[in-house]
Amino acid sequence: MLPIKEIAASIGAELRGETGAAIRCVASAAHADADALVFAEDEAALREALDSQAAAVLVTEDLARQAADTKPLLVMRQPRLGFARAAQLLRASDRKTGVHPAAAVASNVALGEKVFIAAYAVVEEGAAIGEGSSIGAGSVIGAGVHVGKNCNIYPRVVLYPGVTLGDHVVVHAGAVLGADGFGYVRDAATGEYLQFPQQGVLIVEDDVEIGANTTIDRGALGETRIARGVKLDNLVHVGHNVRVGKNVVIAAQTGVSGSSVIGDDAILGGQVGIGDHAEIGEKVILGGQAGILPKKKLRGPGIVFWGTPAQPLKDYLKQLATLARLTRAAKKKED
Repeated sequence: MLPIKEIAASIGAELRGETGAAIRCVASAAHADADALVFAEDEAALREALDSQAAAVLVTEDLARQAADTKPLLVMRQPRLGFARAAQLLRASDRKTGVHPAAAVASNVALGEKVFIAAYAVVEEGAAIGEGSSIGAGSVIGAGVHVGKNCNIYPRVVLYPGVTLGDHVVVHAGAVLGADGFGYVRDAATGEYLQFPQQGVLIVEDDVEIGANTTIDRGALGETRIARGVKLDNLVHVGHNVRVGKNVVIAAQTGVSGSSVIGDDAILGGQVGIGDHAEIGEKVILGGQAGILPKKKLRGPGIVFWGTPAQPLKDYLKQLATLARLTRAAKKKED
């Protein structure tokens, strides 16, 4: 539970009405109880929110003028954003602290204040866990790994040695960070493959969220870097030496081959495939199942690329239309 005044101040909202309430959770209006926070972005949602049992409602200034004086209002430009921020605050306030007796923590691990390490987690020599961070059950934190402040590592995550996480990083269950990249040298005489050295590092900056069963490889000799604010869906693979820019969003089942670069604010749909040494420019949008050839460079903020090989959407749609006309013409000839 948090005082509504504290929530309003933290999310940048103006509190109007009764100020003594406390909030336990966020909820939809249909499922809100008497200590829940809801939000409204249109008149219909506002009516539903005011009729609900919710303790308070997040609204815009315009909606606040229409609201009856029945509930406290938290007024801000983006109620949905405030709702998400409030949810994070409430989750953080309920976090456990302490080291479970069944956890294995090396004697020289640096633990910050209010850290929680769950049962059967393993934290190896020389690792550091920042203040307020949580390590889920069965997770493995490798030797020398640094986990920043207020990170949430869900169960069965593996962080290999050479991984550094910034602050406020979320890693969902089953993710593997810092494994060896897929790099081999072939012996021309025997045809056998020998692994090229995979001894670099993985740097994950602040405010990154990594989905369940996602894998990110360390650099081969240098680094793989995931910049601030990146959001990776479940089942994403990022290869070695890749650089992902700030606030990039990548949907599920996308694969990014080694040494590729993705610019700031790019958006990648599901099942996108990116060849090695490719470059995706800032604010480029890749539609689902787009294929980018090795060493290809895509530029153009706001331009949507689709197909394989990926091309601007308008060109792709023209080609599909042409193909459809040719198909119809060929069918008529056959008839």
